[in-house]
Amino acid sequence: MKKYRFFLSIFVIYIIVNMVIFPKLYINQTLSGLSAWAMNVLPSVLPFMFFTKVLSNLGTVERFSGFFARPMQKFFNSPALSSYVFLMSIISGYPVGAKMTADLYESNKISRSEAFRMTSFCSTSGPMFIIGAVGAGMLCSAKFGYIIFLAHALGAFINGFLYRKVKAEELPVTEKQNNNTKQDLNGMIVDSAISIIAVGVIIAIFFVVITSLSPILNLLPAPLASIFAGLIEITKGCMDISTCMPSAFAIIASTFIISFGGISTILQSFTMLNRLKMPIWLFVLQKFTHAILATLIAVILVLICGF
Repeated sequence: MKKYRFFLSIFVIYIIVNMVIFPKLYINQTLSGLSAWAMNVLPSVLPFMFFTKVLSNLGTVERFSGFFARPMQKFFNSPALSSYVFLMSIISGYPVGAKMTADLYESNKISRSEAFRMTSFCSTSGPMFIIGAVGAGMLCSAKFGYIIFLAHALGAFINGFLYRKVKAEELPVTEKQNNNTKQDLNGMIVDSAISIIAVGVIIAIFFVVITSLSPILNLLPAPLASIFAGLIEITKGCMDISTCMPSAFAIIASTFIISFGGISTILQSFTMLNRLKMPIWLFVLQKFTHAILATLIAVILVLICGF
């Protein structure tokens, strides 16, 4: 732990020194990160965060999920509510699934063990980013986006089965931040706003981190550098992959980094999951196995499609 803190301290000092030497560059990169958040994440994710919170408070989630109680219990060893969380996660993208899971836990609607199992398949990207931004936008083919999205979704589904036996020690109710009382409208607005602002801060910070690492990345072959960048921040990684890889390899590589999420997206989700006192290593492991499964499915789909 001491060595980890030492090297992290050195890296942070390195970033700060670079910010002092090249202030204009880092100001522009911070603004680029905030712009990416404001133009892509804020309008697509904020409404989902707010309205899913409203539905949860109205009790609509329980009524909708009742139809899926048996299959969710049998396949994922998860409550019926997980079907709704998975649906919202796969529609809206990171980090909505993580936030909904944490909200349900804080409302005492699911146990800590159930929450740990749900994060393995309820933390996903969405079609707006995968099909729209990556497929049609970066790879210039919506068809490629559909392949990535299908592999990503199927990978999440299988990943949930792998973690169906995960258990966690249940915490006393007094350790939860909230209880069963429902939030009023103002509370739901404030909660959604704080969550989405936290996401924006993390995105901006990691645009700065990638800029600081650019001297190292520039020494690597372009395909390897693009994957490395994607492991840090998925949007940047997908953009770089689209410019330096053939279509088939771009689909496979994009599937891996989108399903893993990158350090930036993992931290976005973990700011929500921190309420569960979930070990970060477990969440990172879940994202890594999701990435492996989705990548294998993407390889099969690419071969079937003949790219």
